[in-house]
Amino acid sequence: MESLVIRLHENDNVVTAKSDIEINVKLDHENINTNQHIPVGHKIATKDIAKGEEIIKYDNIIGVAIENIKSGDHIHVHNTGMVNRKKDYQFSKGCKEVKVLPENERATFMGYRRANGKVGTRNFIGIISSVNCSATVCKKIADFFTEEALSEYDNVDGIVSITHGTGCGINSKGLGWELLQATIAGYSRHPNFGGLIIIGLGCEVNQVSGMAQSMSWANSDTFKMMTIQEVGGTRKTIQEGVEIIKQMLPILNKSKREKCPASELILGLECGGSDAYSGMTANPALGAAVDLLVKNGGTGTLAETPEIFGAEHLLTRRAINEEVGQKIVNFIKWWQEDYLIKFEENKEQLHQDPSPGNKAGGLTTILEKSLGAVAKGGTTNLVDVYQFAENIKAKGFTFMNTPGYDVTSVTGLIAGGANMICFTTGRGSVFGCKPTPSIKLATNDDLYNRMTEDMDINCGKILLGEATIGEMGEEIFQLILDVASGKQSKSEINGLGDLEFVPWQMGAIT
Repeated sequence: MESLVIRLHENDNVVTAKSDIEINVKLDHENINTNQHIPVGHKIATKDIAKGEEIIKYDNIIGVAIENIKSGDHIHVHNTGMVNRKKDYQFSKGCKEVKVLPENERATFMGYRRANGKVGTRNFIGIISSVNCSATVCKKIADFFTEEALSEYDNVDGIVSITHGTGCGINSKGLGWELLQATIAGYSRHPNFGGLIIIGLGCEVNQVSGMAQSMSWANSDTFKMMTIQEVGGTRKTIQEGVEIIKQMLPILNKSKREKCPASELILGLECGGSDAYSGMTANPALGAAVDLLVKNGGTGTLAETPEIFGAEHLLTRRAINEEVGQKIVNFIKWWQEDYLIKFEENKEQLHQDPSPGNKAGGLTTILEKSLGAVAKGGTTNLVDVYQFAENIKAKGFTFMNTPGYDVTSVTGLIAGGANMICFTTGRGSVFGCKPTPSIKLATNDDLYNRMTEDMDINCGKILLGEATIGEMGEEIFQLILDVASGKQSKSEINGLGDLEFVPWQMGAIT
């Protein structure tokens, strides 16, 4: 008889319900009876847990009992609290040799090889606003190029406006400014852009001319800069932008996809709308795909610093050396001791509960969520750690310091060079992004069937016993190669991604 629950480790004192379980149902495999109705994805105590005792899942602490809990009880926010223990940071304790395949044996995809040697998975023309004041102009230029207008340019994936809500009333010094500059610089060099126009207003703090100097920009046939004030206003700038793109299109259309090794892929790893199954199905399956990508010489980059909190000790053990591992620790400390305090948040904010959707899906504490989230990174060595939007150069498994807000996190990953994104979800996120395609991985069968027009892969097959984590990893890896070669992801089919450029803003707006 199939079990109604999932046990993740023999040392755990909880199991997870695979479906709604009514009161007084005997769980034969655990030899317990339920004392309350247990919603799907929620936890059940497998032994008596006294007040103050630790609650264990994934063979790790996810919280403490705030009242006496009986075997068979529903374990959730009503009887679970955060635990505050000093972290046992060890460095390079879990490292193992990663055998990367010789180049002639690596998986391949069909990509756009750029003049600088980088490889794009898409061939877009981008229109980047330096400031919110030029955002509408950028959008109107992009809107001019309908599917019909682009119909004769088979090798051009589209025109995308990259706009945002900052750039003027901001401090031109400090971390906020540095991250905005790094983000725009990262997008300006992204290999998924075959052509670019940078448009400013003319009087903003974030001057186009200043960026041109600091980022070594120069006008060319496929890279242009202008400001609305210099061109002569809204209408003239839109007209000028349209004419520039008309001249770029035949140039970009000459680009052809060519066979490239999977080592040219930088895969950004993201999760959103998570549920209790995220850490059991989609996240470890994506981790298995990352292991395959690393084996083929590529790069996988985990992100969302607030959502590795409580599990960062697992990453420090995988760091190739103490210097790399310490970068993770330093970012955690920065969040607690600098960032949250500076912006008038209690440092305990990092301990905050998961979102309402996460809780409804069975996640109880940020520790539980984090332990599931780090599974996206697979099992290979952590080779480097990056600041938000920093250029990702290392091959292998890496980490980037980003907020937990999905849209901003992915913005940083793309600025860092990610030319593919994989996004796991249990509640049903519909996230898409440009210029990088986003693949959606559903954690459970119900979600996949209910939102099949948005989900690319059903990792719920693991729960159903139809696939192993390893087999799902192979399926994900193959889809990554296919989408990198031009197959449209569901988010691309739905036209998502034009509004998902959100730089990390911090500090006072003046």
